[in-house]
Amino acid sequence: MIKFENVTKAYPDGTVAVDGLNLEAPTGKLTILVGPSGCGKTTSLRMINRLIEPTSGTIYLDDQPTSGMDAALLRRRIGYVIQHAGLFPHRTIVDNVATMPVLLGESRQKARMKALELMERVGLPASFAKRYPWQLSGGQQQRVGVARALASDPAFMLMDEPFSAVDPVVRAQLQEEFLRLQREIGKTIIMVTHDIDEALKLGDQVA
Repeated sequence: MIKFENVTKAYPDGTVAVDGLNLEAPTGKLTILVGPSGCGKTTSLRMINRLIEPTSGTIYLDDQPTSGMDAALLRRRIGYVIQHAGLFPHRTIVDNVATMPVLLGESRQKARMKALELMERVGLPASFAKRYPWQLSGGQQQRVGVARALASDPAFMLMDEPFSAVDPVVRAQLQEEFLRLQREIGKTIIMVTHDIDEALKLGDQVA
């Protein structure tokens, strides 16, 4: 479960990005925050993994306040998928996916085996393993981003407009594949989108 309790984020110039947010994202479900650009959706996500600190209020992961957690350890529990996949351009696809397991102490060989399994799970053939991000389409890069976020087997996932940078046909394919994947893995996910149709299609809960 991810829970916001009266969370506000205000900046020194007086801008209030998030104002008194109360929200509970149930365990194992996909909760979607929908709204236009600038309404505080991305700020809300970044407060969960403490890339941004709230001005007031409390955010909980499974009833534990995130403010009392070590930020680096907190982020290891959370997968993060962004609009543009954010891949390392000079690393192969398999090494991009294997990054977090290696950082967590797994051997490179074991991490690469896990990466290959995750690539298959998100619909990428093993033949892509030695390719580089620039050799993949936008949709394929987003699949890599999802696989990388899953590589540390996080209990929670945050997804910021993950499918908005691809064309409508590819976007529909990615949505269907993601629904299938979520049925298999049952992660606790908060996803941001500006597209109400996408929100209604994917979300167990829409806020």
